[in-house]
Amino acid sequence: MANKKKVIVTGFEPFGEHAVNSSWVAVQELERLGLGEAVDLHVCEVPVAYQAVQRLLPSLWKEHQPKLVVHVGVSGLATTVTLEQCGHNKGYKRPDNCSFCPASQCCMENGPDCIRSVLDMDTVRKRVIDSGLGFPVSVSKDAGRYLCDYTYYTSLQLGQGHSAFIHVPPLGKPYSSRDLGRALQAVVQEMLKLMEVDHEHSEYCNHTHQHQHDH
Repeated sequence: MANKKKVIVTGFEPFGEHAVNSSWVAVQELERLGLGEAVDLHVCEVPVAYQAVQRLLPSLWKEHQPKLVVHVGVSGLATTVTLEQCGHNKGYKRPDNCSFCPASQCCMENGPDCIRSVLDMDTVRKRVIDSGLGFPVSVSKDAGRYLCDYTYYTSLQLGQGHSAFIHVPPLGKPYSSRDLGRALQAVVQEMLKLMEVDHEHSEYCNHTHQHQHDH
């Protein structure tokens, strides 16, 4: 099938107190479950390192030309699967796994402070809950100003908003790897459905939106 949708989903390597990173475990579980016949799913593990992210992400976007890139990260503070709406440019003071920190403390010199995903995460959340996933999903607008946020901002900028970020709790707090894999599957499938709808709408009503203020 030449017309398969290419989707990239990434998790992170271990760092700090996370000797096992539940995000990568969950992504590997998602890879086993798959996203259905129409989706070509590519997964990869991202280093917890600012410079590595700056090298890896442009090649992922360029090489695969994905319809959507979803990054998954662990948050010790999270108790639910959390959908992040936006990435932030500034405030990166915490050293990475290589003890490195950007001198400018930002992702992109002169970039916008915040870039939003084209996906409305409140809508995604509602659809996932309506689909009967069976456990809670929440939405956040602060991805934490570490590698998660940094990766998300970089990806949103490269993909012109066609990216998403999902925070997951550590394993067993309270969800198993299987639970987290199922949650990722449900969330990413709803994201793709929503993109299809938005794409159809934008095909024929772009011109009407621009002139609404003229009347």
